[in-house]
Amino acid sequence: MTLIDTRTPNQKSFVPGATGDWEIVIGMEVHAQVSSNSKLFSGASAEYGGEPNDHVSLVDAAMPGMLPVINKFCVEQAVRTGLGLKAAINNVSVFDRKNYFYPDLPQGYQISQFKQPVVGEGIILIEVDGEEIEIGVERIHLEQDAGKSLHDQHPNMSFVDLNRSGVALMEIVSKPDLRSADEAKAYITKLRTILRYLGTCDGNMDEGSMRADVNVSVRKPGGDFGTRCEIKNVNSIRFMGQAIDYEARRQIDLIEDGGKVDQETRLFDARAGKTRSMRSKEEAHDYRYFPDPDLLPLEFDDEFVETIRLSLPELPDDKRHRLIEAFGITPYDASVLVAERERADEFEKMIAEGADAKACANWLINEHLGRVNKEGLTLATAPVDAKANAAIVKMIAKGDISGKIAKDLYEIVWSEGGDPEKIVEERGMKQVTDTGAIEAIVDEIIAANPDKVAQAREKPTLAGWFVGQVMKASQGKANPQAVNALVKSKLGVE
Repeated sequence: MTLIDTRTPNQKSFVPGATGDWEIVIGMEVHAQVSSNSKLFSGASAEYGGEPNDHVSLVDAAMPGMLPVINKFCVEQAVRTGLGLKAAINNVSVFDRKNYFYPDLPQGYQISQFKQPVVGEGIILIEVDGEEIEIGVERIHLEQDAGKSLHDQHPNMSFVDLNRSGVALMEIVSKPDLRSADEAKAYITKLRTILRYLGTCDGNMDEGSMRADVNVSVRKPGGDFGTRCEIKNVNSIRFMGQAIDYEARRQIDLIEDGGKVDQETRLFDARAGKTRSMRSKEEAHDYRYFPDPDLLPLEFDDEFVETIRLSLPELPDDKRHRLIEAFGITPYDASVLVAERERADEFEKMIAEGADAKACANWLINEHLGRVNKEGLTLATAPVDAKANAAIVKMIAKGDISGKIAKDLYEIVWSEGGDPEKIVEERGMKQVTDTGAIEAIVDEIIAANPDKVAQAREKPTLAGWFVGQVMKASQGKANPQAVNALVKSKLGVE
């Protein structure tokens, strides 16, 4: 693949070295498992887990005479992904054999796509430090996954599990447009979000359904591309950032010490926080690609593509813009909400209950999501639903409950369930807004603390002590704004 530089130098991402600034150049090859019940060329289950070699057909095991048959749904998912990335869709594509030997590759080759992939160039927009950056996508091609070699089951043996053999993957190849670890992390995060919105990959990196090969090189700003090293199979966004930072510094130090970077494949050791050499980097000719003789060229018409296009959901960028324009929430809040489709859906369910949009965004992000994440749950499994959260937000807006009471109420609904409005009535949690009742408590606190009164009149900030005492005496039920106003009036301070 010919590398073309489409980014202008960005001084904010330059890395200092002994001989001046350096620029990191990053390209990514993301392997995303297609959300499909069966594999790419067989009817065997593509489900994660199971007993070793339990999801293996004769095709997956490369038994003699077994021929691959393309899974149409996997093709639809690849096209759907391409459309979601605003990419060109190729009506004709070709499957190739990528030849290499490894014990978990029973055929001795991988069925992939080389010169004619199913999806061409597209774009992904990321945001880093408030700057929107366009990252080019070079291509998306379909290929089958290999099996898995297990080396820790026996001291003298290795085992092979072919459950993953033949599982459909989309390899999503970026252009070398990324310039820092932060940009790479933002890219993989955004890509995963888009795939989840589309429903074409679940993005579960811990299960191996999304993995990234990260190509890293360094150069003087604006200069020719340097020699790149590929960091293989990074399955964590945090580790990806660490691997890029380490590898870039390794290359810079090597060059500045008079050495040169060898093109190679490296692995990231998460415990040591370092990359280490795995093997010399293969070129395309090393794999001896040729068209798979058992599979005809993949052809479909524009109507097939258009039918898929019409079924696309509202995607993250479009949803973010709509939430900002329609509901007046901040760009930051909108970004947090659209990061997961379920969050945005929850927000709009709360709005549909008649709650204020900005208050809903604030409550959902700062209260509800924090608790859901802490408990290791999802929005779908959390015991407080959108209707209950909206009810709490509306009661705060009406002045029926204070922010503190709202948190206590939320805890009750989380632990015990129930209708928030009924709980407030039955347990006497309604906020006291009667200024006469509040004034009586204020007078009592002031009368009991003449020394504090004198101090507060000399130092007005101490009026907050009286506010706290009144709130405590009212068990948090007094309206805080009313308490604050009365305290200042009674003490004669501003």
